[in-house]
This record gives sequence, C-alpha cells and structure tokens, in this order.
Amino acid sequence: MYATAAAIFCPARSTRWVCPLFLAPVSAGFPSPAEDYIEGRLDLNKHLIKHPAATFFVRVAGDSMTGSGIHPGDILVVDRSIEPQDASVVIAVLDGELTVKRISRRGGRLYLVPDNSLYQPLEILEGMEFEVWGVVTSVIHSL
Repeated sequence: MYATAAAIFCPARSTRWVCPLFLAPVSAGFPSPAEDYIEGRLDLNKHLIKHPAATFFVRVAGDSMTGSGIHPGDILVVDRSIEPQDASVVIAVLDGELTVKRISRRGGRLYLVPDNSLYQPLEILEGMEFEVWGVVTSVIHSL
C-alpha cells in the first residue's frame, strides 16, 4: 500500500504548550530535573512550524516511505510556502488522491518516488491530475 495522507489537520495557533528543555544529555537514564539543567522552555510550534498560515498536518497511511523514516500513523508537518526541490518529500494530489512521496526530475521527466524498495517510482504523465500541496518539513513519530 502506498503511503497516503489519511487525515488533514490545521495547527492550533491559539495555543502554546511549552515544556522544560534540559541541557543535560540523556544516555541510559533520565536525569534529575534539577533547576541547574533547565535551559528554558521549549515551544514545539517554534521548532516545527516556520510559516503558520501555510502549515498543516497530515496523518500517514501506508508504508511506501518507511525508508525516509515515515511510517503508518505518523503525523507529517507540511509547509505549503516552500518551493519543492528535486528529492523533496512532498504531499501531492495525484488523480484526486493525496499521497506522500519524494519528488524527482530525471531526464526531463517528473516522478513521485517511494522510499521503500517494494514500490516503483510513478512517472507523472500528461493528462494526470497532479499538484504538489506542500513540502514535508518534519515527521512526528511515536516509538
């Protein structure tokens, strides 16, 4: 099954959820949250969302992008204001279906390329409905 966008979400810009950011590295355990180690507060919106008005989230269905660390159920942060480059991971609309793939130009042709060897690249041909919705900037992946 190709990795597709199962659901689309807009970021909640009215909320701020800041968590403590610790300076001490964690290797095999969790350090004591002593005040000496607190660097400040971490707002994930600042780190994950560069252009709030152009950003949305999608949940992934399928396994065609596992080679890029994108797995079923992951949430992708997508920025519509970024111009896609060769090899960018993008959310595209292909014949009415949302999909997440790596965009590639080869020999004057345009392809959507999965990052899973079980799937073949898909050439974008004349007559196909095709649009890039945005560039994937981050993956939120649960362990």
